[in-house]
Amino acid sequence: MTLRPFTQVDVFTATPYLGNPLAVVLDGRELSTEAMQRFTDWTNLSECTFLLPPTPEGSAAGADYRVRIFCPGRELPFAGHPTLGSCHAWLEAGGVPRGEHIVQECGVGLVSLRRDGERLAFSAPPLIKSGPLDEGDVRLIARGLGVAREDIMAHAWCDNGPNWRGVMLRSAEQVLALKPDGAILDGLDIGVVGARGKVGVVGPQDAGETQFEVRAFFPGNNGMAEDPVTGSLNAALAQWLIGAGLAPERYVAAQGTVLGRQGRVHIEQGADGTIWVGGHSVSCIEGQVRL
Repeated sequence: MTLRPFTQVDVFTATPYLGNPLAVVLDGRELSTEAMQRFTDWTNLSECTFLLPPTPEGSAAGADYRVRIFCPGRELPFAGHPTLGSCHAWLEAGGVPRGEHIVQECGVGLVSLRRDGERLAFSAPPLIKSGPLDEGDVRLIARGLGVAREDIMAHAWCDNGPNWRGVMLRSAEQVLALKPDGAILDGLDIGVVGARGKVGVVGPQDAGETQFEVRAFFPGNNGMAEDPVTGSLNAALAQWLIGAGLAPERYVAAQGTVLGRQGRVHIEQGADGTIWVGGHSVSCIEGQVRL
């Protein structure tokens, strides 16, 4: 075993312990997949990442570093809060990007990140699957969420690696009141969004600091689990909602409210159509881990 630099980062918050924590091993060289998975499971966090030099192909394409992303039980090709948190940790450790943007290599390929003042933002990767859900799935989700079918105003596949099914409810208040039934929703990854204020042709108006409330439900060890703040889901939701005229080209989503968190996800569509998903990150634990 080797002592390796380690940091634990809180993502999508500027205030420690109000976002979504991430374990980052800053040197993952010579670690097996089994060792990475074993450590991830031991941390009891939603995700853990391992930083590596880019592959020769990735380096030739402009990658600054490579990251492997794990959640309990499996490796992920992409995830949003691990992307921001890993980049934050890489920069804090002295990483210097080769170009204007920081380029991360991961399972889905290359992901660009940019600095937005004190925040970092990643470019939303292309959706693997999009379009409306099957009506049978929508009715099942409504039943599992405990809402009427008519309360689901819109729905879509939001699959960008994680296999999210997205539904939009009538209001942020309805989203916050949900008590999902894990037995009904077993095996499904569900993203729920609701607007604050009046919803117009380009999204909510007069909503204050945040324009949407988001919640993410997925199968856990003890039934249905909830993620505090979810970058991949928010990226996919933004692609769907902006493309459908259900959200403006720039907005802020709140997530984690019911869990006592204050996650803030900043969404902006650039002039070229790229959707950027941003948030603050703050390091909470720094040291070494023996792996």
